[in-house]
Amino acid sequence: MKDFDDLLIELGTEELPPKALAKLSKAFHQGVEQGLKKAELTFNDIRPYATPRRLALVISKLQTKQPDRVVERRGPAVTAAFDEEGNPTKALLGFAGSCGVEVDDLDTMKTDKGAWLVFKQEQVGATAAELLPEIIQQALNDLPIPKRMRWGDLPGEFVRPVHWLIVLLGDEIVPMDLLGVTADRFTRGHRFHYPQPIRVSSPMTYAPQLETEGHVMVDFEARKEAIEGQVKELADKLKGTAIINPELLEEVTGLVEWPVALAGNFDQRFLELPPEALISSMEGHQKYFAVEAKDGKLLPHFITVSNIASQDPAQVIAGNERVILPRLSDAAFFWDTDRKRALADHQEQLKTIVFQNKLGTVYDKSQRVASLAAEIAAQIDGQPQLAERAAKLAKCDLVTEMVGEFPELQGIMGRYYARLDGEDNEVAEALDEQYQPRFAGDDLPATRTGQAVSLAEKLDTLTGLFGIGQPPSGVKDPFALRRAALGVLRIMIEKSLDLDLTRLLDKAAASFDGTLSENDVSEQVMQYFFDRLRGYALEQGFKADEFEAVLTVRPTRPLDFMQRLKAVAAFRKLEQAESLAAANKRIGNILRKNDSETAEPEVKDSLFQEAAEKALAEKVSEAKRELAPLSAKADYTGVLNYLAGMRETVDSFFDDVMVMADDEMVRQNRLALLNQTRALFLGVADISCLQE
Repeated sequence: MKDFDDLLIELGTEELPPKALAKLSKAFHQGVEQGLKKAELTFNDIRPYATPRRLALVISKLQTKQPDRVVERRGPAVTAAFDEEGNPTKALLGFAGSCGVEVDDLDTMKTDKGAWLVFKQEQVGATAAELLPEIIQQALNDLPIPKRMRWGDLPGEFVRPVHWLIVLLGDEIVPMDLLGVTADRFTRGHRFHYPQPIRVSSPMTYAPQLETEGHVMVDFEARKEAIEGQVKELADKLKGTAIINPELLEEVTGLVEWPVALAGNFDQRFLELPPEALISSMEGHQKYFAVEAKDGKLLPHFITVSNIASQDPAQVIAGNERVILPRLSDAAFFWDTDRKRALADHQEQLKTIVFQNKLGTVYDKSQRVASLAAEIAAQIDGQPQLAERAAKLAKCDLVTEMVGEFPELQGIMGRYYARLDGEDNEVAEALDEQYQPRFAGDDLPATRTGQAVSLAEKLDTLTGLFGIGQPPSGVKDPFALRRAALGVLRIMIEKSLDLDLTRLLDKAAASFDGTLSENDVSEQVMQYFFDRLRGYALEQGFKADEFEAVLTVRPTRPLDFMQRLKAVAAFRKLEQAESLAAANKRIGNILRKNDSETAEPEVKDSLFQEAAEKALAEKVSEAKRELAPLSAKADYTGVLNYLAGMRETVDSFFDDVMVMADDEMVRQNRLALLNQTRALFLGVADISCLQE
């Protein structure tokens, strides 16, 4: 047996779920990799492969046998192993018996803590062939399959019926049975181009053999690149650009084993519809790629990816053109039907749609959001009346025919219908912007009205769900509260909206008119925002201790929080930072021990006994005057830069002054001075949190 050999694992199935194929492949890869590492079998690398009909791995230079090792089992201490006469105790005899040896066969191990009897045994490493069945089975058990199924009387459960299995180590088949099939060395080619079995010569010839003999591009990523290249090339020939949705590209890659891109056409009259409706119809129903001109307008073409290299591609194209016609006709019908009524006329229907059992209907929610959006608009130099109007119309498109068929167009269709109704352009834009950001890195609302409605919508949802005791838990977040919270933070910070979150949360909670059952709802939601803000700040490159320094003073305006955070990050780069952070920590400890943290009594000059405390008092008094205008305009960097200049004065105070003087009045005066000194820094952050 070789010390190292290549391994092929292939599980052949009926067509796997295309949207989940890449995820299943990655999980299978990780599961087998973890199993091999746990078994202490080394290897060079693992190459995953995946098509609609198979999950496979090729592992190069796998160690074919575990290393032999000495297993050590510790028994009783020597002091407890023998009695006064030197005879083995029951504890020692029991230990030797459990190891299957005599007492004389045991060794003694000495350590700093004493001596013990030990049993040492050389364990011969198992072969990879012996270990692989369990490793593969465990990897399959751990796949993220929400619902496993059983077929007929076949043993085991899987996402799809399994038809073949290859486990080939070098030239040898690893004997095993899995999910009702026995391992061999025969794979299957393309379902139509080459349905015959293919004998795999070796793990390293697996992929080339399938491509040349079986008409199967087994490499998922290579197949995806090929599809993207073919689609772009065809679009170029059509004098346009393909609209390549990454999710659609992934799904199409999971649908085909031998991709062939073909271009088709549809009637130009459909171009009168909103392009988003056409694209949704093509992508969602038919898995087609739309094509646009250089000016961004759609062209009357589509690109489909076939799973067969047809001898008569014109027939395939004609079939696809016939199929897409009724789909686009449906979209045109929905568009015409929806335009017969004004968007505002749908408001009454919202009373029949439940948002959440305890929180009322979508109509109730829209009224609450309208009130909050108007208030937010007033605070951000927007137009309250437009924000209120947009919020009341925001959910009306949910009951239109078009959104009923294409839910992903909510907001987008609202924008189109509002424009047709002659609504203010900013109101129309807000109907789409209310959902932004839809995902990480998505655009933020551009208009003040859109920003107000988006914020109000998200704050209402967060307050309502927390208020009835249904915050996110673990992986469950049905109302996407995590995304909503992060969206609120991003809008406020990245759009420079200096809004007080606590005030807005109080307003949102009050609008539920006693419906909420939880106490301190605003405080709960605010803490949730701080948790999300922590992740946001760390992603921006700030340090955890910098975040904690600002969090300690709990600014409730996210924009203000980030301004403080930037100032702290800049401050820590100053040479005075370390000394002042240590001094603040020392001051904090002294004040806590003397219960003087919150009080800030008057400092009396007449009680000064040392020049150093008088100098610090003068610096503190001067700082209060100088820092007031800087704090007023949130120039926190300027504040901390100024305070950095106090390092020598603070250091001298601690060098020359005994804070805990015997005289009670002198001691309290010095504590008051330290409290005022610390308060200057706490005007920005608690820099004592900064680590060295």
